[in-house]
Amino acid sequence: MKILAIESSCDETAAAVVEDGRTVLSNIVASQVEEHKLYGGVVPEIASRRHAEAIVGVVDEALRAADCMLGEIDAVAVTHAPGLIGALLVGVNFAKGLSLATGKPLIPTHHLRSHIAANYISHKELKPPFLCLVVSGGHSHIVEVKDYTRMEVIGRTRDDAAGEAFDKAARAMGIPYPGGVTLDKLAEAGDDSAFVMPHPHVDGAPYDFSFSGLKTAVINLIHNRQQKGEEIPVADICASYRRAVVGCLTDRFLKAADDLGYTTLVIAGGVSANALLRRELERQCKGKYDLYMPEKALCGDNGAMVGSQAYYEYLAGNIAQSDLNAIATLPISERGF
Repeated sequence: MKILAIESSCDETAAAVVEDGRTVLSNIVASQVEEHKLYGGVVPEIASRRHAEAIVGVVDEALRAADCMLGEIDAVAVTHAPGLIGALLVGVNFAKGLSLATGKPLIPTHHLRSHIAANYISHKELKPPFLCLVVSGGHSHIVEVKDYTRMEVIGRTRDDAAGEAFDKAARAMGIPYPGGVTLDKLAEAGDDSAFVMPHPHVDGAPYDFSFSGLKTAVINLIHNRQQKGEEIPVADICASYRRAVVGCLTDRFLKAADDLGYTTLVIAGGVSANALLRRELERQCKGKYDLYMPEKALCGDNGAMVGSQAYYEYLAGNIAQSDLNAIATLPISERGF
């Protein structure tokens, strides 16, 4: 089964052709990052306009790269939630038009479910059930993946997401957008024991995260040194801060795995590309857990992950009609249509 998948939830216009949920025939991404750098972050209105301008070309290129005609496609999939509402609407409306014009089934997909599904492409042997740490700019969840379309969040951030915490700390250090990626690279050359960072916990919620206090601590550290006229050792601060964030993520994730009896562990989302997070999980899981991580090229937003998850949504009968709408916020456990 060949699925044409469309992703436009934030600032990447993406399309892919995926066969049977595991084989990627094409995967095209048009990024807007250079334009949003001018503003220090994603501007929703600009993102929506650029999606509208790029989507025809991106979809056409995905079909061409897959050596596939539109008539050979068996279904059209699209991210319909969660995300920037204007950006989502571009993809949803385009996909609905294709579905109506071709008579192909329309498969809505949840953005975070799709991030998890990126692992099905990187690891064809992976099957639920497993425990997944989903970490991105807007989300930090520990998810029980009971089946391909049945999931339950058992831990979540109470304030900032991990990716957001990285970006805000980077901004305080004068690191340009996208800050989290650059912070990760700078940290590789730093001393992660140079500064003591807090390790916040959430009372009564052992699997939940809280990053706002940690973010405030690093901002105060920078401001205090600036006020005293002291040097700002950017690489050391990046490394110390990254160590604290990753420590929070790995501690909660592995505690949940132990408590719930999971031995198959998965990570997903943009922050799953973080170099220290990958190294630490590999080190701590060795000999105890089976750890799966997506290829770094599939950690960010892309159409291939949408096509992978859409295959399993289709098998579960999750097909939408022409009244499908975009949804800005939707729990991973819900369909939303």
